[in-house]
Amino acid sequence: MQTLIAAFAFAAHKHRDQRRKDASASPYINHPIALAQVLANEGGVLEEPVLAAAALHDTIEDTQTSPAEIEAAFGKAICDIVLEVTDDKRLPKHERKRLQIEHAAAISREAKLVKLADKICNLRDVASHPPAGWSRERRLEYFDWAKAVVDRLRGVHPGLEALFDRAWEARAHL
Repeated sequence: MQTLIAAFAFAAHKHRDQRRKDASASPYINHPIALAQVLANEGGVLEEPVLAAAALHDTIEDTQTSPAEIEAAFGKAICDIVLEVTDDKRLPKHERKRLQIEHAAAISREAKLVKLADKICNLRDVASHPPAGWSRERRLEYFDWAKAVVDRLRGVHPGLEALFDRAWEARAHL
């Protein structure tokens, strides 16, 4: 429990000036909290390293946090999970998206759980509170890309996969 609380405190500090892309610009920390909520309360995933990595999953990618900082604060196992779900922002966006699909099947079970929760939360957000300015076509493209990623994660947690499938059904109403 202490590691999990520390991971959320760390993430809250690192993301303190960031907002989500929705019209109300909600606080960014809501996103990592949502991942942990999906994992623990909807999926029954209670493994501390997975939940801590969910809290930290965007810190390297979206803040000035280094892998060494994560490892020093939370250990190699949690850092490794975070690194597995971190995009290389030096690459063009289309390349990062392609690599997420390509690498999804090869990441660890723990990273697959975090990635799956991330896609569930993102689909729910895009369906109910889409990023400001996203056209219907862009939302549809996001849903299709997320499904391509999740299809490569399948077999890791049938319950979470069912939650993703239900979230994906909202595509018909975008």
